[in-house]
Amino acid sequence: MFFNVKTSTEVFKILEKFEPLGDEMLPLEQTLGRVLSRDIIAQEDLPGFSRATMDGYAVRARDTFGATESLPALLDVTGEVIMGQIPAMPVGPGQAVRISTGGMLPENADGVAMVEYCHSLDENTIEVSYTISHLENVIQPGDDLRKGTVILKKGAILRPQDLGVIAGLGQPELRVYKRPKVAIISTGDEVIPIEQNPAPGQIRDINRYSLSALCRQAGAEPISIGLCPDNFEQLRSMVEQGLRAADTVWISGGSSVGTRDLTLKVFESFDNMELLVHGISVRPGKPTIIARINSTLIVGLPGHVASAMIVAQIFLAPFIARLSGWKDISVQLYNHVKAELSRGIESASGRDDYIRIKLDKKEEKLIANPIFGKAGLISTLVEADGLIKIDRNTEGLYQGEDVEVILFNPVKGEFH
Repeated sequence: MFFNVKTSTEVFKILEKFEPLGDEMLPLEQTLGRVLSRDIIAQEDLPGFSRATMDGYAVRARDTFGATESLPALLDVTGEVIMGQIPAMPVGPGQAVRISTGGMLPENADGVAMVEYCHSLDENTIEVSYTISHLENVIQPGDDLRKGTVILKKGAILRPQDLGVIAGLGQPELRVYKRPKVAIISTGDEVIPIEQNPAPGQIRDINRYSLSALCRQAGAEPISIGLCPDNFEQLRSMVEQGLRAADTVWISGGSSVGTRDLTLKVFESFDNMELLVHGISVRPGKPTIIARINSTLIVGLPGHVASAMIVAQIFLAPFIARLSGWKDISVQLYNHVKAELSRGIESASGRDDYIRIKLDKKEEKLIANPIFGKAGLISTLVEADGLIKIDRNTEGLYQGEDVEVILFNPVKGEFH
């Protein structure tokens, strides 16, 4: 019997009440995918000088007025801009200076004639066959970024281009939210380490590895506390260890109703324990327990691998995002695609059903093929490309209906 069953929406609201972790200072090259804990403000203009965007000649635009292929402008070449140096010579009337992309414009120059439209008559003279407009092929100081501008706001998830602009502003370190640590405990007398050969009635510890991988994919650091038999004192000791070592504790197995299921009893043995969820109205994954001990979230996941993985994908990956500094965990963490359902699916109202889906292409249209299987089968997850959700207020989906598929990461190439 489940005493505190919550809907998916209620579970998300509970998880959103947990605050992000503290922050830390990291070298810039280590911050990809991390979340800023404060605004980034430009302390200088970028670029800090007028620079060429094309190879060619720095000129005064007025000196090319009216130039055409049949009547080009003739200009005297007086020198060359050395990359990384301040030009030694200004550009006077009727003059041009050789310049490469990124070079600093000489004094008085206000445009760059592209080399493709310039023809050398001799070592000191070129003809320009088109009219250069003011500031053509030139980036001015502050064109990219102005000093004092907020470049990236607190809560931004850092991308490669973001690190590039921060490098351009000369910031070698950043303050970002800490990466969450997740303690993972597998339970059950029947569960054995993967190095061993299982005897009849035994299974290898799949959940430790699948859940740890999901944590890494979501940006968290998994900590394997170990494999625990159905023993109250040992499980309690391992939960204590997890509470000391991590920001959240996940236990797989022992969350359903049964005489040997100890997770809830262990949770209840801690002072300051608040039971938040005792069952979620989803399938698979209903026998999920969520509690708080002091400020730490502890989760009892179903032992069946498909149930544990789907609950982790739907609820715990967004929770990791929340601890990592994401402002809104309802933001989609996974890619979604539209597909046509290949067959009808019945569903009991009052719960959200998550159905595993394999995608196929038929005449450039994606077809969603349901994969049915028991919660203990990992092969159905391996075969699947993603999930579809059947809302708790419906009784199923019809063949031919358009559905939204939540794609597993990484996305298979043909479905990008």
